[in-house]
Amino acid sequence: MSKHNPYDNVIATVRDAAGKLGLKESEYIEFMYPERELKVSCPVRMDDGSVKVFEGYRVQHSSLRGPFKGGIRFHPDTDENEVKALAAWMTFKCAVVGIPYGGAKGGVTVDPSQLSEAEIERLTRRFTAAIAPIIGPDADIPAPDVNTSGKTMGWLVDTYSAIKGKWSPGVTTGKPLELGGSLGRTEATGRGVMIATREVLKKLNMPVEKQRVVVQGMGNVGSFSAKLINELGAKIIAVSDVSCGIYNEAGLDIPDVIKYLSTKGNLLKNYQQSGVKQISNEELLLLDTDILIPCALENQINEGNAAKIKAKLIVEGANGPTTVEADKILEGMGVIVVPDILANAGGVTVSYFEWVQNLMFLKWELEEVNSKLNSIMCSAFEAVYEIHEQHKVSMRTAAYMTAIKKLAETRKLRGIFP
Repeated sequence: MSKHNPYDNVIATVRDAAGKLGLKESEYIEFMYPERELKVSCPVRMDDGSVKVFEGYRVQHSSLRGPFKGGIRFHPDTDENEVKALAAWMTFKCAVVGIPYGGAKGGVTVDPSQLSEAEIERLTRRFTAAIAPIIGPDADIPAPDVNTSGKTMGWLVDTYSAIKGKWSPGVTTGKPLELGGSLGRTEATGRGVMIATREVLKKLNMPVEKQRVVVQGMGNVGSFSAKLINELGAKIIAVSDVSCGIYNEAGLDIPDVIKYLSTKGNLLKNYQQSGVKQISNEELLLLDTDILIPCALENQINEGNAAKIKAKLIVEGANGPTTVEADKILEGMGVIVVPDILANAGGVTVSYFEWVQNLMFLKWELEEVNSKLNSIMCSAFEAVYEIHEQHKVSMRTAAYMTAIKKLAETRKLRGIFP
């Protein structure tokens, strides 16, 4: 079987949304091509004195509406097509929520669990040096993603600042507070998922306290999504990590699960609590539930399992968890999907706040950050939902129509050089 190419998803979705907007190909064709793709090799001295070379990528999809913006992931399956797709999704995500950025993404093909912390630091610094010519506070601003964190961004900002000869906190977001990070950034993506879930439940007249919720992936996004949706009053019946899923029909003790996972090395396969049983990640996606929130990697809901999904509502915490083929199946089944470029845009929105604070040498209080995030997410949700109802299209198509319309209008106003 040939490897799924997520960039094919991007092209298919862009064509579909642009067609529904009645755009000519000349008005949207540039959004199907990244502006710039950089591939780098990163030689790293390992702890045993040997040298290994890791391949890395930085893809800049569009700077039409502002500087490039997007995370950096360290993952063994990371490749050029994945990074291209993620960069494009960032362009559309930023346009949907109306923040002045274009999309980018970075990645290194590596299994960080096989490296020591010192090796990961040396790899991060070498990768930063390799992409330094094309990043910067007014050019391209990275952030954490899969298997990277605030600590990784600390190494990145230090390396970049050393190369430039001046302290440049605005080169990255998702940094520790002491290095110019923003309050509310760590939980921002999960908070955005919660806001999207809350808003769609209001539209569907589904009381939140009556909903059973399944969360796939208990990394940063999944754990905060589970925590905040649990606090709204919904019942989280299953969650998962890389080791397995855990399920309790009566509802999981989410604060206890999060506390358990906060200890480094703890995995759900060793989590013990009465009434909790272990299931596979495949079984987790097919549970009888009201809401499914995929917060893991791409391509989780696909042609092979979409028809067996029992959730009435899917809110995408991860980037690209549903393939184009699965989307068609789910739409035919009447399942509402709140797409990634809307549902998980809380992270990039608060990254934008962090960047603004860095550029202006300001510090906002948590209440201000959360209030601004809520306002932007609710406005974006309303705009997308209105197109969804008006044009009788899926929420995903509506979100892409919103984004592509803004991008096409911006291109019209800017014109094409030369």
